[in-house]
Amino acid sequence: MTIDNPSREEIAVILKNAKRIAVVGLSNNPERTSYQVSAVMQKAGYEIIPVNPTIDEVLGVKAVASLKDIKEHVDIVNVFRRSEQLFDVAKEFDEIDADIYWAQLGLANEEAYKFLKEKGYTVIMDRCIKVEHALTRHLQ
Repeated sequence: MTIDNPSREEIAVILKNAKRIAVVGLSNNPERTSYQVSAVMQKAGYEIIPVNPTIDEVLGVKAVASLKDIKEHVDIVNVFRRSEQLFDVAKEFDEIDADIYWAQLGLANEEAYKFLKEKGYTVIMDRCIKVEHALTRHLQ
């Protein structure tokens, strides 16, 4: 699979400019990675929008069932879903006003990557947004 992520410097700029992160698959269970990562990003000053049809709220924020339920502009869509589900999320991402498609560490899907890159989107896969935020803070 050929996933070409932006450079650390480019990721630093993305994270510096981003304000709102929609988190697809965000769990309300504090033991889950999606919860822990999102809590850290929220504490760092990002607005977190939980996207999960099975929960009412998490991290003090009302959850939405799908990306299409978000009315505001989304800077980053951070995806915590299995790799085989990334293409479906990519198709929904393409229907909303969002800038960056980000699949968390361990997640990649070449079909989703090609679909979004051909449309001109910035795509990041198999990278942890929390780790990248920590690693690039000095570059911001």
